Amino acid sequence: MMQKINPKTNVLTWFEIPVNDMQRAKTFYETVLDIKMETLSNQQEEMVFFPRLPDTIMAQSGILSGALVKSDQLKPSLNGPLIYLNAYPAIDDVIQRIKPAGGELLAEKTKIPAGFIAVFKDTEGNRLALHAEN
Repeated sequence: MMQKINPKTNVLTWFEIPVNDMQRAKTFYETVLDIKMETLSNQQEEMVFFPRLPDTIMAQSGILSGALVKSDQLKPSLNGPLIYLNAYPAIDDVIQRIKPAGGELLAEKTKIPAGFIAVFKDTEGNRLALHAEN
């Protein structure tokens, strides 16, 4: 019997953004999103975590978070799934920080029924997007 996803949670629970230069990528995301990220390194890979609510089990709570990952198995790319990052409270503020932080805006702010989106390339060569209600 197929197990159903809890309708009160997100289908996605985790994402990883591949990087070549961890410090450069960390600085880019901290600057663009105006956040602080936490670093964890082990022998196989280096990870820098996006903020999330403390003491939560993501799959059960429906909370989505992720990390920057430097690993031999992952390579930055403009192809593949498109991850939308939260540009709360206003997408214009986040967009204005992309170019000065070393990124490139690939698709200008666009109105959609659920707010606004924009697509950008980060310092590592990954294509990502932003979403905000305002």
